[in-house]
Amino acid sequence: MFDNLSSKLDKALHVLKGHGRITEVNVAETMKEVRRALLDADVNYKIAKQFTNRVKEKALGQNVLTALKPGQLMVKIVKDELTELMGGQAEGLNLTGSPTVILMAGLQGSGKTTFSGKLANWLKTKKTKQPLLVAADVYRPAAIDQLKVVGEQIGVDVYTEPDNKNPVEIAKNAIAYAKKNGKNVIIIDTAGRLAVDEDMMNEIAAIHQAVKPQETLFVVDAMTGQDAVNTAKAFNDRLDFEGVILTKLDGDARGGAALSIKSVVNKPIKFIGTGEKMTDIDVFHPDRMADRILGMGDVISLVERAQEQFDEEEARKLQKKIAKNQFGFDDFLKQIQQIKKMGNIKDLMGMIPGMGKAMKGIDIDDDAFKGIEAIIYSMTPAERRNPAIINSSRKKRIAKGSGSSVTEVNQLLKQFNQMAKMMKMMQGGKGKAMMNMFKGMR
Repeated sequence: MFDNLSSKLDKALHVLKGHGRITEVNVAETMKEVRRALLDADVNYKIAKQFTNRVKEKALGQNVLTALKPGQLMVKIVKDELTELMGGQAEGLNLTGSPTVILMAGLQGSGKTTFSGKLANWLKTKKTKQPLLVAADVYRPAAIDQLKVVGEQIGVDVYTEPDNKNPVEIAKNAIAYAKKNGKNVIIIDTAGRLAVDEDMMNEIAAIHQAVKPQETLFVVDAMTGQDAVNTAKAFNDRLDFEGVILTKLDGDARGGAALSIKSVVNKPIKFIGTGEKMTDIDVFHPDRMADRILGMGDVISLVERAQEQFDEEEARKLQKKIAKNQFGFDDFLKQIQQIKKMGNIKDLMGMIPGMGKAMKGIDIDDDAFKGIEAIIYSMTPAERRNPAIINSSRKKRIAKGSGSSVTEVNQLLKQFNQMAKMMKMMQGGKGKAMMNMFKGMR
């Protein structure tokens, strides 16, 4: 996400990072390049101009030109202003009410139904809530069936009235059902349209009036850029929603919506969608996103995702196996599964400082582990427990069974042995201290 914007901002700030003498003139020139980068990302011209003017004023006001490390100070000012532009701080959900009612609004094709499922799954796993999905889209063919499929995927009940064409009645009946069945969060998936129209606005306003939601969230496709911002404004003028959800940030999103929407509608971005899986949802942190845009990575989010998959009991068992040289391919497979649960591989790599720039133009398949898994699954249980017994004939059989070559099998065995040695070294001294520190972060 934001690859193009990150590249252009890095280029614009290059001179100010210490690769040349900094003057008031080249600060002004740099701000022109920053403004151009923002406009290319489909940020509103007025917002882009205001942003660069603020950065320039702060830079001259804080004596950047005479600072010991002027380039670093300048980048910090840009980062702080980007953070402020996107909302300043993360905004949580209002989960008061018994039950809490969340109304999802947006245009057709924005990913509203899928994100309703992601949000239900997030609430179920992160907030230990009992959510209920409500199918209130009575127009789009198969909308009810789609929500049912989503509900089955995540193990969340879906309330439907297939023969009822009145979304207001469906929403009110769903609340009564939730109260009877112990559901404490209701997520109402409403109908979208191909464009903003009066009928759509009247209907969503009627549902809003009837159910009085604690949260009305407007779902925006990040790939539509400035159009998304204009649509959000039209909805907000009528609904006065509480927050924005940006979907499809894993696609070719230029970033204009994320950077502009807070300034235009004065409502925070609360969540972002980062992939197609039901777990690909993140709370939006403006400061962390600013770091990523400037190529500084997002270590905090990376650690948080790792902690979600971290099982202390499993970690203790693994430590014992490593200490006794019993770490095998079954254990390796478990580690792969944990990494895969953390999300899109390229997205994870982009969270490591400096890696975003290094990964530019490199396409990493989300099934990057498929070949490795195929080789491991072609091994016998004995071979997975004790890789040392894998000789030439076994390698040929494993290669044939996994559709790979003996060279690829050898490469995996070599990498596995190197990793096992490294993990063994991590058991003592500094390694053990690091692992204990990691546990202490939970």
